[in-house]
Amino acid sequence: MNAVLQCLCSLTPLVQYFLSGKWNTALHQEIGESATAFGCLVSDMWLGEFDFVSPEAFHSVFGKRHPAFSSKTQHDAQEFLICVLDDLHEAFKQPSQERWSSAAGASTRSSSGTSIITHLFEGQLSYAIRCLTCKALSDKPESFTVLSLPIPSTRVCSLQDCLECFFQPDTLTRNNQIYCHWCGSNQDATVTASITKAPQIIIFHLKRFAWQDKNRRKLSTTVCYPFSDLDLSPYISTSCNNNTEYSLCAVVNHAGDLDYGHYTAFCKHSITQHWYSFDDAQVTKIPDSAVQADTAYLLFYISQDY
Repeated sequence: MNAVLQCLCSLTPLVQYFLSGKWNTALHQEIGESATAFGCLVSDMWLGEFDFVSPEAFHSVFGKRHPAFSSKTQHDAQEFLICVLDDLHEAFKQPSQERWSSAAGASTRSSSGTSIITHLFEGQLSYAIRCLTCKALSDKPESFTVLSLPIPSTRVCSLQDCLECFFQPDTLTRNNQIYCHWCGSNQDATVTASITKAPQIIIFHLKRFAWQDKNRRKLSTTVCYPFSDLDLSPYISTSCNNNTEYSLCAVVNHAGDLDYGHYTAFCKHSITQHWYSFDDAQVTKIPDSAVQADTAYLLFYISQDY
């Protein structure tokens, strides 16, 4: 929990939104207790007098709304992150005519509406589906807030390798066939994904926990990721006019194995541009070289247009 909250509280656009007080006018009071606690946490971290701040108040309120996270035992950081973003979205959302669905490999909200969360974190994928029998082409749009990327190697690979693996065309056959309206039956098809709306802040989840021979294991693969100039243009649709280059601003690390582990965070200070390691109450300034770690689990990138 601490590592995810630390990363969220280091994201400049989100921090500015809460410190500006704009969240008070957008808040739905009847379901906004967690969002209020988060706003107080952001304020204490950036404007408070203490060297470190405990998120105990937020954890208590959040645990009441989401009992699965009420205990102090370790939870999956990606699941907790998605739950926090969902909760903040619900607390601030305004009505919208758009409705989104969920994508394989893309973690999304289940309800419509716009909020500071959709403005900063939500992107959109388009799945181009081509029937291999009649060659008919259809598009399926789906939103995302976190992209879960497969790790294609057991030893070392790059973030670009993970992206290539996620966006490579896939062929659906046998039990995975799609229903073709033109053919009137299930048919083999190819599916190719592309980004049609790139978010201002894009979060990558490295799928380190994988199944092998009916056993779940953790991949300790070193994934090399760039600190700046991450170019997403190879995966972005030509219809998308967003900036395609991103800079790393925060990392959630997981050390340990499936049964026991510990989360820490690396965050870049928006003013000093220095990197810091956050391990519960221990805060350490670290060189850029230390940010590249084989324990990286969640990567937060911000558009270089910001």
